[in-house]
Amino acid sequence: MTTGSIATLTASNSTSKTKGFGQRTFMRGTTIFAAGIMAFLTGCESVNPAAVMVRGDSETGLQKEVLTLKEGDVVKIAFPGAPNLDATQSIRRDGMITLPVVGEVKVAGRTPPVLEKELAELFSSQLLSKEVSVTVVSSTFTVFVTGAVARPGKIVSDHPLTALEAIFEAGGYDDVKADLRAVSIIRTENGKTKIYQLNLKEVFEGKDNDTFQLRPFDKLMIPTKMTWF
Repeated sequence: MTTGSIATLTASNSTSKTKGFGQRTFMRGTTIFAAGIMAFLTGCESVNPAAVMVRGDSETGLQKEVLTLKEGDVVKIAFPGAPNLDATQSIRRDGMITLPVVGEVKVAGRTPPVLEKELAELFSSQLLSKEVSVTVVSSTFTVFVTGAVARPGKIVSDHPLTALEAIFEAGGYDDVKADLRAVSIIRTENGKTKIYQLNLKEVFEGKDNDTFQLRPFDKLMIPTKMTWF
C-alpha cells in the first residue's frame, strides 16, 4: 500500500467518524428537542384550569360539567325515611339555607352528592336510615348591569355569563357615551366588597379576550365618557 493510499484511507476513516459523530449529535439534539416539546405540552396541560368545563354529552365526546350549587338556585331536599323534614329552599346570597331542626346550613359551592352526605350527618339523630336526596329544582344566574347600556337593570340567565355577555344581554353599550376602558365589576366576597377594573375596549379591538367570568349578584357598571367643553 502506497503512502497516497494510506493517506486516502486515513482521510476516509476520519470522514466516516466525523459523519458518525455528527449523526449521533443530531440524533441526541432531536431527542432533546422532542423531549422539550413534550415537557412544554405537558406543562401547558397541567396549568389548563380543569374547572372550566363545557356542556356536552357522550355523543360529542365532551365532558359534562360538574353541577355546583350556587346562590339563587332552588333545591329540594328529601328525607325518604322522614318526610316531615322535607324542604324546598332558595339558596340565599350568603350561600345558606334554613332547615328544620339543624337551622342554617351552608350549601353554595357544594355538589348535590357532597351536600347529601353532609345533611345525612347533620340529621343522623333524626333518621333511621341515612338517606338524603338533593335535587336542583331551578337554577338561575343573576347579575346587574348599569351605566351606558341600552337596558340597565337585572339580568337573569340560566347559565354563567362573562362581562361582555352580560352587556349584550342588557341590549349592548352606547356607542357614543360608553367608556369601555373603565368598566367596573362590584362583587361581595366573604362580607367584603371588591371592585375589579376591566378594559373591554381592548376586547372589541381584538387585543384581548373576554375571559372575566361573572359571579351571581355581581354588579357591572359602564361609566360615561368625560366630556370637556
